[in-house]
Amino acid sequence: MGFVYRIASPSEYLAITGYGVDDVKLAKKAWIAPGQRCARFDISPVNYTFEVQAMSAEKLPFVLPAVFTIGPRADDVECLLRYAKLISPHDKLSHHVNELVKGVIEGETRVLAASMTMEQIFHGAKSFKQAVFESVQLELDQFGLIIYNANVKQLVDVPGHEYFSYLGQKTQQEAVNQAKVDVAEARMKGEVGAKEREGMTRQNAAKVDAETKVYTVKRQGDGSKEEARVTAEVRVFRNQRDAEVAQADAELAMKKAGWERQARTAEVEAAKAVAIRDAQLQVEVERTNAARQTEKLKAEHLSKAVVDYEMKVQQANWELYNRQKAAEALLFEQERQAEARRATADADFFARQREAEAELYAKRKEAEGLAAMGEAQSVYLSSMLGALGGSYGALRDYLMITSGVYQEMARINADAIKGLEPKISVWSNGGSASSEGGDGAMKEMAGVYKMLPPLLTTVHEQTGMLPPAWMGTLKGGTSTSS
Repeated sequence: MGFVYRIASPSEYLAITGYGVDDVKLAKKAWIAPGQRCARFDISPVNYTFEVQAMSAEKLPFVLPAVFTIGPRADDVECLLRYAKLISPHDKLSHHVNELVKGVIEGETRVLAASMTMEQIFHGAKSFKQAVFESVQLELDQFGLIIYNANVKQLVDVPGHEYFSYLGQKTQQEAVNQAKVDVAEARMKGEVGAKEREGMTRQNAAKVDAETKVYTVKRQGDGSKEEARVTAEVRVFRNQRDAEVAQADAELAMKKAGWERQARTAEVEAAKAVAIRDAQLQVEVERTNAARQTEKLKAEHLSKAVVDYEMKVQQANWELYNRQKAAEALLFEQERQAEARRATADADFFARQREAEAELYAKRKEAEGLAAMGEAQSVYLSSMLGALGGSYGALRDYLMITSGVYQEMARINADAIKGLEPKISVWSNGGSASSEGGDGAMKEMAGVYKMLPPLLTTVHEQTGMLPPAWMGTLKGGTSTSS
């Protein structure tokens, strides 16, 4: 069995399976190869008529006649695939499909009716229909079906229950009583209504005149706006056309210049070819003349003279040949040198370009690294400042300690006095010191330490800087100099 060409009707699709098809292939027309199977399925909708028996929230049974127009979703390939796999093997009017659709509709309708009262179902028929439509559609999506139309008819009593019959009688009696009341009220409102209508007629006439004037002014303004818009669009279109014409003229001029350049090049090449051919013909003429002279000299002179002449001619040809080959070799060498210089220039340009791009990339990455490092340091300092309770002095001291500032200062000071052997002499009045009961040298050192608090206070007042915590704290907070 060979290839077979299948075509589906407008309301059909071809479902192809088998060799070369992973799952199912849908098409309107296709070649069916050996080892493949093709099935047709119709996508036209079908009407399903049901009488659903449901019960409201008050446990009142009722019958809901309904007609649903259901078919495959033709505008969705996934839905068509699901329909082809699940429903198309069965006839659309078969008992299997009918029971499937009926089960979905009855189940969703009963669930929805059980959550509503009879009054809600009866008076909200439109919203009830929409709710049933949406619930059923959600269930039909898994089969690739769509509800094209749903017609829910009037609710009907279940045999043995006369709820709607009694409700109709009640409504009829209420209508009769209301009609009597309406007749009495109509007679009472007759004359009053006539007067009110006359006044309303005059008011409405004045209102219509005012609205007409406003509408006329508004339409005139809209007309002016539309005219201005059209004028602007025409001007923009003209400018665009002028730009296109200018661009076309420029392209034509560039093409003419190219054609003229090609024509001139062809003329030069033709002239050179003519000159070369002329030189070749001249060489042939000279050769012919030489041959004629050779024959003449052979006849007039001795064989020795002829041999000498031929040797000279051969030597001349050999020299001419050598000169031609030397000229061709020189021209070839010059062309190769020019190509080498051109290639070298291109290589230098490419190398410089790559170096510039590499340098630009390195600079860009360096800038990104600096930005990331700055952002990380900012986050680090912010977190450290929060951990230290917002004390900038404590943060400064911590950074100086972690960065080794104090160690570096100690190292520099140690290097400065390294190798020195200072001799320190302290003189004090021994009698005064002994009378006061203390060593004089220690008294001088105590004086130096007593000088530090006023010194630190003065520095804080003038610069706002506080001493580090290991040195001490100032009492009374920030002080100001008078």
